[in-house]
Amino acid sequence: MLRQVVPEILDGLPSDDPAAIRSRKDLRRLNFVMGNDRWIRSIVTKNAGPASKGILEIGAGEGDLLKTLTSMGPAHGLDLLPDPNDSGLTWHQADLMDLEELPRGGILIANLFLHHFEGEALKKIGSLCRPFEVLVFSEPLRSRRIINLSQCITPLVGNVTRHDMPASIRAGFTMGEIPDSLGLKKSDWHLEESKTALGAVRLVARKKP
Repeated sequence: MLRQVVPEILDGLPSDDPAAIRSRKDLRRLNFVMGNDRWIRSIVTKNAGPASKGILEIGAGEGDLLKTLTSMGPAHGLDLLPDPNDSGLTWHQADLMDLEELPRGGILIANLFLHHFEGEALKKIGSLCRPFEVLVFSEPLRSRRIINLSQCITPLVGNVTRHDMPASIRAGFTMGEIPDSLGLKKSDWHLEESKTALGAVRLVARKKP
């Protein structure tokens, strides 16, 4: 499948729109089923040293994942959405593409976020990531099998998710594409990639000394 990045409905809705609220609820359920949050927490736990210097999540949504990581280090969230006003989080409401640098920390994480970008935008994200010691990404696996699998749950989700879910998969990645798209070189990073049967492609990048 060729990669196709198209606008997703959720990205254009006000945060308090009932359809947006329903879609974010769908995403939380899908994340739970796919095990994305559990996997990211396990990686952060294994990298306690970098985590203690700060954890930044880009595309943090409402901060649901980040709230579970506050005991491991200073937690910063960056998103277009407003501050969720939860104690323990430092919030940065901003467009990532407008920034020249990110809040400093040891670990940067992103869950189902990179697939919204392509080309030079992904290269810019890669350059913004370079000050961090550990990068942790979980993205949709681009596969016809996963497209077909996603059709099994369309009756259980709202109209926005019915559109956005297959769009996300078509904009997703296959093995090797995330580090290449971000410009992460093997000479600079230890790269560990994996994929899951339920449709995630994952990358852990650890900066070499």
